[in-house]
Amino acid sequence: MKFPRLLRLALLLLPLAGALLLSACHRDTLPFKLTNISGHMPDLAFQLTDDNGKAVSAADYRGKVLLLYFGYTHCPDVCPLTLAQLHVALQKLGKPADDVRILFVSVDPARDTPAVLHAYVNAFDKRAVGLTGSPRAIEALSKRYRSAFTREPSSKDGNYEVTHSSAIYVFDRDGRARVLSTPGTPQEDLVHDLQLLLGSEASA
Repeated sequence: MKFPRLLRLALLLLPLAGALLLSACHRDTLPFKLTNISGHMPDLAFQLTDDNGKAVSAADYRGKVLLLYFGYTHCPDVCPLTLAQLHVALQKLGKPADDVRILFVSVDPARDTPAVLHAYVNAFDKRAVGLTGSPRAIEALSKRYRSAFTREPSSKDGNYEVTHSSAIYVFDRDGRARVLSTPGTPQEDLVHDLQLLLGSEASA
């Protein structure tokens, strides 16, 4: 039985929905406006390759507030929209945005080479970093944050789409998961919570 694309996307989001229900009863010292996932998601951890072809880990980004997003460069809709929205949010932050990094993890490593990722993410924001790696490493990172993706059947010309979750995971300067955003989240709420994380001690 073949499911419509939107239904498959809804099924991919089910594990994440469970995390959101758990977070509803969690209280944080910071007055976040977004969904608070503090204590309900693991610290950021990965071993991947950045868009300059350099091996990197989560430790390389400690000290920065991080926006983790799973997508791919051939995405026809949600990925470019999300990156454009994140760029605008960082523009609204002004100078403090220099301490923010967008980590764009490709769920299509077969096509998204470091060079392709570099051109793609830099077209949206210079503070964005494209990350790729082995299919196994990417799948492990996706599962770590209860995200999911699936490759759709190829068309006659060999092209294909990848259905994927669209959550944006926000980590503090110590690499701890703090809040969850989506492309439909009011931008003012994301800016507000980034300001809190940028202006607070990570141990808060």
